Amino acid sequence: MLIAGFPAGAWGTNCYLVAPAAGEECVIIDPGHQAARGVEEAIRKHRLKPVAVVLTHGHIDHVASVVPVCGAHDVPAWIHPADRYMMSDPEKALGRSIGMPLMGELTVGEPDDVKELADGAGLKLAGLEFSVAHAPGHTKGSVTFRMPGAADIPPVLFSGDLLFAGSIGRTDLPGGDMAEMLDSLARVCLPLDDSTVVLSGHGPQTTIGRERATNPYLRQVAAGPGADLDDAPRRGM
Repeated sequence: MLIAGFPAGAWGTNCYLVAPAAGEECVIIDPGHQAARGVEEAIRKHRLKPVAVVLTHGHIDHVASVVPVCGAHDVPAWIHPADRYMMSDPEKALGRSIGMPLMGELTVGEPDDVKELADGAGLKLAGLEFSVAHAPGHTKGSVTFRMPGAADIPPVLFSGDLLFAGSIGRTDLPGGDMAEMLDSLARVCLPLDDSTVVLSGHGPQTTIGRERATNPYLRQVAAGPGADLDDAPRRGM
């Protein structure tokens, strides 16, 4: 399996291209702010053919390049219905203006073909299988994408802004909710095998085992309520 990832734009949002191997079809995950050039470079380098864009949530740092990327390759974008409005109205999603100079660089709106994700759905794209889990907390429509392991390949979780190395996504923007975040961590992340590789929306990769042992939020949900997390870090837009 081939996974090519790179951080893009003002928020350093991780964009991923996933394919069975070089020279084959691929899925693009979270083409955010200023990601289009990096996407095209990865496509050329690995001789890939995009068949779909899939989105972990609707914040502008994860969807800003959806329109040009989908348009260039005539592919659909998949997003949870609760976050779909964010593609056309990013400032409403943030509860504030994100700045006129930056907005001038963005192509706001939906691509021609938008498909909606559902909790528990199985997506078969580019010869790959992705299990969708609705994981609200950062936004109402946040989802994760999990790929099963095979032979010597560990399972992979594309966690968006749910789980980071040592941290979780922020919950203070419209649609954010700390109780929902903790529930999503317990329901979506804790049952996974420790070997599962976590590829998040920001920062370096990690594993479920490492986060289970060291991440204060996963440790809280594993142990039950009671830990004071006021000073624990959170990330994401």
